[in-house]
Amino acid sequence: MSGLALGGPAPDFTLRDQFGQDVTLSSFRGRKAVALIFYPYAFSGVCTGEMAGIRDRLAEFLTFDTEVLGISCDPVFAQRAFADADGLNFPLLSDFWPHGAVSRAYDVFDERTGAARRSSYVVDREGLLRWSVHNPTSEGRDLDEHLRQLGDLV
Repeated sequence: MSGLALGGPAPDFTLRDQFGQDVTLSSFRGRKAVALIFYPYAFSGVCTGEMAGIRDRLAEFLTFDTEVLGISCDPVFAQRAFADADGLNFPLLSDFWPHGAVSRAYDVFDERTGAARRSSYVVDREGLLRWSVHNPTSEGRDLDEHLRQLGDLV
């Protein structure tokens, strides 16, 4: 699906998190790997289960010195309500405006639905794309595989 090249640079971006704070991908360069978790909709069944799974296993991601960033096209206020309702303790970024610009840069925006496709990328400490996976919207992610890929980076 993606035209991005593994081993190439990750498209940089700045998006607002659920607290309205700017988060810039390149700010992690030299310090942490980043797991970019694109998801279609806050409060939808599969997305709620996935984000809860990440929340429950966040310590494992942190073991690999990795920042987890959830990204959807929902507005900041919906991200905040979603995080509060489900105790999601990692940044949820709003790709709402310009609508889907970051999702488009990562080639995961679905023009038909106006939402990000369920996709993940691992960006290493140097800002390079090291791994990606794209799942059908109705299927959840294999978090074990995400963690294996992160373990290979350290």
